[in-house]
Amino acid sequence: MTYSTVLFYVFAFLTIVSAVYVVTAKNIVHSAYSLFVTLFGIAAFYILLKADFIAVTQLMVYIGGILILMLFGIMLTQKVTDVEIKIRILNIIPSVIFTVGITAILLFVMLTTNWRIKTPVVYESTVGEIGRQMLSGYLLPFEIASVVLLIALIGAAMYARKTK
Repeated sequence: MTYSTVLFYVFAFLTIVSAVYVVTAKNIVHSAYSLFVTLFGIAAFYILLKADFIAVTQLMVYIGGILILMLFGIMLTQKVTDVEIKIRILNIIPSVIFTVGITAILLFVMLTTNWRIKTPVVYESTVGEIGRQMLSGYLLPFEIASVVLLIALIGAAMYARKTK
């Protein structure tokens, strides 16, 4: 077994366990920190797939931006850490049936498919080429997207400051 296979199984176990804890935790802060571990595990999968740009984007956008924003929102909200999340067990039978069905389908596909083994592709970094394309061939759409996001940010700030 190669080291990348071992790393895959370690990150898969870590990601699945933390993802289950995200939806089952009764404390919202613990759930948010577990979401951090889940998103970090997904970034590790991208690194194992040699998708370096997507891995860095995952780290910077989801972990560095969105999740930290969520944590600040949770921490700055008064009495949010004392709130217990109520989990109802009304839909346990349909969810168990659905989970067993999806698992059976996945196992059937996994065991009956004739998997072809290909020779490994030579790894080349994608960040340089993406940067060249973004600043040459796709400069106008990139700038239009940045202006639209800036307008949305200004509109959200004006909407938030609006007094009634």
